[in-house]
Amino acid sequence: MVSIKNKTIGEIVAKDYRTASIFEKYSIDFCCNGDRDLLEACESKNIDPNKLIDEIEHVQQKTENTLPDFQSWPLDLLADYIEKKHHRYVEEKMPVLKEYLEKISQVHGDKHSELYEIVKLFNASAGELAAHMKKEEFILFPYIRKMIKAQQNGVQTGKPYFDTVENPIQTMMQEHDNEGVRFREISKLSNEYTPPKDACQTYRVSYATLKEFEDDLHLHIHLENNILFPKAIAMEKELAYE
Repeated sequence: MVSIKNKTIGEIVAKDYRTASIFEKYSIDFCCNGDRDLLEACESKNIDPNKLIDEIEHVQQKTENTLPDFQSWPLDLLADYIEKKHHRYVEEKMPVLKEYLEKISQVHGDKHSELYEIVKLFNASAGELAAHMKKEEFILFPYIRKMIKAQQNGVQTGKPYFDTVENPIQTMMQEHDNEGVRFREISKLSNEYTPPKDACQTYRVSYATLKEFEDDLHLHIHLENNILFPKAIAMEKELAYE
């Protein structure tokens, strides 16, 4: 118990993603704000840390872990997975959600004006995420793969034009924070993705898909912020520049 109390939220979830459900239950951000320790997070939400730890341990003991052990994966494999699984998901769902949200805002916006703001926030997120993912795919991830090859071959990587991997990582993490803020606002405006009583089927599907999109984004950001990025920084420090 003491060791868990001293760990950050990100470290706990990185070790066992099943615990994410507990943090979500108490509205504790484990991806963008995963650098807080458990006690700090509990204090901010006025939660008894012992109660939270009991629930975490219960999940670890009783729930079957169906997710891969991402912590043990080599970084190039993890980067490939993020691209093919999460980047592709975002690219496929963004146009669908934009169409759905635009439609229901036109039909129901007169009675549910929050839809206009949700459309505005999601469209901003879609544009930012598209640019964000390309920066990862063309700048950050290729450098991570280059470091992996250098480590395997026992050679030096040479100093990158961005000086250190920490620079693009810092930018990526700030952009993750921006998306976290947007989706917290979308969740609030949508009453945690609860459709109103007069919602049509498209309305209900839109909110369900939006919730699925946010859940995927949480795992996506968690894999980067709490696993890929810290390990990339550590790897770079192990490799001597020319």
